[in-house]
Amino acid sequence: MDDKKEKLALLIREAIDDVASSRGLKTPESMSILLERPKREGQGDWATNAAMQIAKAFRAKPVELAEDIASRLGECGGIASVEVAAPGFLNFTLTSRWITDTIKDALEKGRDFGRSDLGQNRRIQVEFVSANPTGPIHLGHGRGAAVGDVIASVLEFSGWTVEREYYINDAGLQMENLGKSTQSRYFALLGREQEAPFPEDGYPGDYIDGIAKKLLDEHGYALADRPLDETVGIFRDETSKAVLEMIKKDLSDFGVNFDVWFSEKSLFEGDIVPRTIELLKSRDFAYDGEGAIWFRSTAFGDDKDRVLVRKNGVSTYFTSDIAYMENKYERGFDRLVYVWGADHHGYVPRIRSACKAIGAPDASLDVMLIQFVSLLRDGVPVAMSKRAGTFVTLREVMDEVGRDAARFSFVSRKCDSHLDFDLEVAKRTSSDNPVYYVQYAHARICSIMREAESRGIRIPDISEIDPEALSDPLETRLAKEISRFPEETRKAALNLEPHRIAFCASSLAEAFHAFYNSKKVLGCDERTMNARLLLTAAAKAAISNALTLLGVSAPERM
Repeated sequence: MDDKKEKLALLIREAIDDVASSRGLKTPESMSILLERPKREGQGDWATNAAMQIAKAFRAKPVELAEDIASRLGECGGIASVEVAAPGFLNFTLTSRWITDTIKDALEKGRDFGRSDLGQNRRIQVEFVSANPTGPIHLGHGRGAAVGDVIASVLEFSGWTVEREYYINDAGLQMENLGKSTQSRYFALLGREQEAPFPEDGYPGDYIDGIAKKLLDEHGYALADRPLDETVGIFRDETSKAVLEMIKKDLSDFGVNFDVWFSEKSLFEGDIVPRTIELLKSRDFAYDGEGAIWFRSTAFGDDKDRVLVRKNGVSTYFTSDIAYMENKYERGFDRLVYVWGADHHGYVPRIRSACKAIGAPDASLDVMLIQFVSLLRDGVPVAMSKRAGTFVTLREVMDEVGRDAARFSFVSRKCDSHLDFDLEVAKRTSSDNPVYYVQYAHARICSIMREAESRGIRIPDISEIDPEALSDPLETRLAKEISRFPEETRKAALNLEPHRIAFCASSLAEAFHAFYNSKKVLGCDERTMNARLLLTAAAKAAISNALTLLGVSAPERM
């Protein structure tokens, strides 16, 4: 809670204590003052349901109790008026001084406007994308990449020490099929495809052909003169390496860079998996039976126990996931965030049970599920990509609409909401395109500042502002949107909701454009001009910081 909200909450608490004392009662210890922005215009600047919370304890009707509380507040602490609304809300309108405070806060903090110490430097790991290194990053992974990267940035901005990690699923059958796919294409280039048939679960994309051609250029016929089972490992490792480099390049160009690339194979190269199994056994969550090792998942509501190590001694994917989680906690993270596709929703209870089984706190694990993306062109669904084999790649989307439009669009809705991404809308230079609309607001502000400088007009000091000079509803609305940015950033971090930053950026842009289209900033009387220049500069700070958190550029000219 920021300073202004804290002061208002304290005033409300004091008024409630006063009401309680006058009635021979005590304020319930469990009561908390929750302040929210009213949903409708004209309902004030803040609202609270505090009267409804305590009505039962005070043996009073919520509306009557709210009126009693309101009568004890009056015009104090920056409160201009208090209104009571059924069934017992208190709506507060603040004095114009809050506008000055908002502008001062934004201008003094600049790039730190909205920053908080919510995380208190605790360590948090955000693991996202983590696509199998079997092909290019596709559209769905792209949304997960944007969401993961933005939430990591928001957490950093909110005082957490963040580490971004990509888990490379480079162990298992899919990697063998990847190697066999390239091996088959290599033989096809030699006209000997019948000697290495393409695997039923192989990867048919054109990128496999490219890797096979590269191997042919490097090795010539040498790999074809050896038994298939001897060379499949070479094809697997070379293909995996090439695909991973492709993934890294695509993500880097998308503005996503990881601190750690963690290989699944590394779990089996040391003693992490055996130690994790022993830990589970020591806590009675793993046991031997029927020649296998089992996880006691029924202890967590599962319909049956799950295999950790099969009879043939091969570990399951679930075993890798538990060992990987244990490894994360061993590295000293206070909190873990997993960003998964919505198709993994059924796996969430299992991973939560693993968290409990290894003894980690429930609250230290969060799973964000990302819904699917549908690609449209002027409202018409886009067919799958022939070049990629089975899907539309992130690279294709970036090449057509650019990084900024893709990133902004991917976080423009709640993670658990399906996203329709229209390529044509993302390319428009109009208000229909949300990222253009926000960037244009920033560019317009920069244009005003350049014009002021060319006229020899200096940006005044905040001490020179007259708060009464900003009384127009359009000015007040813009100031409110600026003041919301720190609140929305905090909520985004608390609830892992990156869409709040995109929403806030859009609201800021809308409020600024409305203000700009109706009010002169330059060319009016000095008192008004100074106030509007400072308001405009504050808007720039908020919009710029929002775009930075989104990983989107803030152009000065458009």
